[in-house]
Amino acid sequence: MGMQSFTTVTGPAIPLMAANVDTDVIIPIQRLVGTGRDGLGPYAFERLRYNADGTDNMDFVPNREPYRGSPIMLAAENFGCGSSREGAVWALMGMGVRCVIAPSFGDIFFANCFQNGLLPVRLPIEEIRRIAEDTEASPGNARTTVDLARQVVVSPTGREIPFQVDGRKKEAMLQGLDDIAMTLKQADAIAAWKARDKAARGWAWESVA
Repeated sequence: MGMQSFTTVTGPAIPLMAANVDTDVIIPIQRLVGTGRDGLGPYAFERLRYNADGTDNMDFVPNREPYRGSPIMLAAENFGCGSSREGAVWALMGMGVRCVIAPSFGDIFFANCFQNGLLPVRLPIEEIRRIAEDTEASPGNARTTVDLARQVVVSPTGREIPFQVDGRKKEAMLQGLDDIAMTLKQADAIAAWKARDKAARGWAWESVA
């Protein structure tokens, strides 16, 4: 199965800057029932994003210009913690986010990001705060770029901050491939192995359709 590839994204980095943002905050569990993955965007951060009357809560930073629809979000420690919920990644992407920069992530959320084309970048909290400060100093003009091929975050002032990413996950993201699609790239090698093994150990394949 394919996914949207990731090369570079640029935009005003949304300074959410909250720690321990769990998956239930990102997408309430009730919204996962009867809502397809492509329809979750409007419900991302629902309890924070909207007022009681359904209007936008302008105290919630992602609702403000120029952050609305930006592909980059800044957060503090342990982003995406809590229950296993792939819908959290779908909801973030539905609101336009393609990269979250945080010091650390919930393990399952982190893995789900790579399966869906959302890049989780780990940077020290001091670097993230500096990007947030540079952005808030000139929100109408400040732009951050995340370059996966070069593995750098370019701050609004032009500083290049390197980040680490697993080589296999990087290649999959650049090509727009999840784990299944990456495995299928080896279909010929898998078929050749099966043929060799079947010839050598035919008895092991007698009950295999």
